Parts: sequence; C-alpha cells; structure tokens
Amino acid sequence: MSETNVNNANLSAGDFAKGLDSVHASGCVIKTRHGTMDARRRTLLMGIINVTPDSFYDGGRRLDPDRAVADGVGLVEGGADIIDIGGESTRPGARPVSIEEELERVLPVIQGLRRAVKVPISIDTHKAPVARAALIEGADIVNDISALRFDLQMAVLVATEKVPVVLMHMQGTPRTMQRAPHYDNVLREVQDFLTAQVRIAVDAGVEPENIIIDPGIGFGKTLEHNLTLLRNLPVLAAMGRPLLVGASRKAFIGGILGVEAEERLEGSLAAAVAAVLGGAHIIRVHDVHETRKAIDVADALRFGVPESER
Repeated sequence: MSETNVNNANLSAGDFAKGLDSVHASGCVIKTRHGTMDARRRTLLMGIINVTPDSFYDGGRRLDPDRAVADGVGLVEGGADIIDIGGESTRPGARPVSIEEELERVLPVIQGLRRAVKVPISIDTHKAPVARAALIEGADIVNDISALRFDLQMAVLVATEKVPVVLMHMQGTPRTMQRAPHYDNVLREVQDFLTAQVRIAVDAGVEPENIIIDPGIGFGKTLEHNLTLLRNLPVLAAMGRPLLVGASRKAFIGGILGVEAEERLEGSLAAAVAAVLGGAHIIRVHDVHETRKAIDVADALRFGVPESER
C-alpha cells in the first residue's frame, strides 16, 4: 500500500465493532509490586513527571527533586493511577544522556515518591542499568520506548524481576525519528513490529501478562500516520495485550490546531477520549486532573455507568 493510500487501512464499521468486542472480552488486569490495576471497566491514567531540562513541554520545570515529588503527589491526588518518571528527553532531536546523569535525575524522585504515594511508579528508560536501579528504589513498571531493542539486557532484567514492561513502536531513534518518516502501511507495520517484540519478550522469559503495548504516537510518524493509528486502535487493542496511548500535547495536535505545546490541552483531551473509545487501557498524559474528567465520561460511554453511581 502506498503512502498516499495509507487511509485505506482504516477500519470498516464492522471491523471497528469486532475490535471493540475483543477489547471488552480480553479485559486488562496488571499486577505490580505495589498493587493490582484493573482496567476492565475503567481506563487507567499514567501521569508524566519529566526530570529533564529539554522535554518538549515540561522540560526544566522539575529539575529540583522536591518539586518533582510534590508534582507527582499532585498528579496522584488529581486521579493518576501510575506515575511515569523520565530522566532523558525523547522529543525529536533530543540528545542522549549518560547512565550516570539519568540516574542522578530519576533516583531521588523515585525514592521520594515511593515514600509519598501508594500507586505504581513507572521508569521511562531504555537503559537496563537505569531500570535496574529504579526497580531497586521502588519503581514497578519499565516503560521502554525502544521495545527492548536498544539494550539487550533489558529483556533479561524484566524477565528476572517479573515486572510489567511497556513495549513502544518507534521508527528510528529520538534524534532521527522525525526525519521524513515513511511507511507503506503504518497500521500493519506497527502491528507487525509490536507482535514481533512481544514474541521476543516472551522468548526471553517475560510473562505475557506483564507486557503492555504502545503504538508510539509521535515517534517517527507524520500527522496522518498518527491519525491513522488513533482511528484504528481497536486493531491494536484486539492483540490481547493492555494498550497504552500517549498523545498528550504532541506535535500532531499542534499541526491540526496551529498552536504550540502550551495551548494543546483541549486537543489532548479530544485525543484521549478518542483513544479510550478506541480501546486503550492506559492513557499517558501531562494534565491528569483535566483528563480524568474527560475519560470518566468516555468510560461511561464505553463501559456504562456503574450501578453505585446511577
């Protein structure tokens, strides 16, 4: 399929309904060291804490560990089910940082948050030594943008520690991913990649129930690629693994609305609702309080209102 005909990958109405049926049937229960998360009737929210000087939206705001911990507590109070801590920016063109620098950024925040909150903590890294140290300090989940490709020890670590891992699709690396990304069929290629990486993880000893998949919105994709993936999320949700979607304040929203990251809240909420209705189990966001309200409504549409709230 050519790049110009990529929209032909969109689901028919029947395929969409079939995909959602699979989503409802499979459910989603994720067990961590600090509790079980049940997304069978409720979408989980992953709140973002970037302790970096150069992240595209909140870079430099949380370099002080005390500020980062306080903000993480605020995200939990606002409705976050998971806190995702990252010490290396993955925005387009971002420079890599050393293991030592990444550890200096994230470990004090993980230590502080582990004492302050009971929700699971995710470490956003593709480096096994960083993930290992984070798990020792109380992290529960490894969020790997490389899907175990950049550090071959990551699969061994996750399998040994028996913790959940997020496998994300990305074309290229953060430095190169937005240099003319190209697919013949973005949906099929992302699905094939995730299927292959899930198999690699399982072959390495990772328990299937510990694998979460992420299509990598904004990571080596054009605006139209991102929209195609969001339109067709039921295909990915029907793969039988918990599905994480992170579209918060990303450039494709700015491309649609013609605004910078600071003005993309409303567009981010629209993308979050679309992802929930498409079958996502976890939504990764900067704006937890606002998104929680939006997806509570989306959850009511998707799952119905619980008896206790009628």
